[in-house]
Amino acid sequence: MSLSGSGVIAIWNDITDEGRANFYEWHDREHIPERVGTTGFLRGRRYIALSGTPDYFTLYEVQDRAVLTAPEYLARLNSPTEWTTRSVKHFLNTSRSLCDVELSLGAGSGGVIGTIRFDCDPKHDATILETLSNAVLPEIVKAPAICAAHLCRADEGASNLKTAEQRGRAANMVPRWVVIVEGATREAVDEVLAMHLPPAIFAELGAPDILSGVYRLQHDRLAAT
Repeated sequence: MSLSGSGVIAIWNDITDEGRANFYEWHDREHIPERVGTTGFLRGRRYIALSGTPDYFTLYEVQDRAVLTAPEYLARLNSPTEWTTRSVKHFLNTSRSLCDVELSLGAGSGGVIGTIRFDCDPKHDATILETLSNAVLPEIVKAPAICAAHLCRADEGASNLKTAEQRGRAANMVPRWVVIVEGATREAVDEVLAMHLPPAIFAELGAPDILSGVYRLQHDRLAAT
């Protein structure tokens, strides 16, 4: 698999204009290092939108979903630094899902990433999982300039847990399903999203309301080994 572990945190957000310069400094110099310094966190990446909204997508790869409800991580969330407390007040339009990785295909990562997030009636979950895992994503990773494709499902209880850090932000949405496509070029990612993952496919699977975006890598940090 391409992802480093079997769990992820997927976060989409905008930042107010007045908070943007601080966001880069805080996220790069404190927040991502703090996260990947937590036991079980393996990698943190931030991307900026080329198309779609919000402006930023952040992906944390963790050993497994249990890391995301472990005492060490929860202690960090409940004791945010002063810089974090100031910074998260500038978050807008946030979606955040703590997920199990249902499928991760590919052998590398891409500088361009496409994301699709959606919800649906849980009665459609089995069909969505089977169709995307067995028919759609295996074909996507064969496409030119595509590095990887992933399917993730949110743990709603863990994602909705209220902590001190979360209370400092505006309310966030929790997408139950996340599809991620990684590629070498924007054109390659745009093409597979249009050809293999159009809205019509999701509508047929019982998820008519999807949100998609294409993002370019800005920052990538591995956990210290």
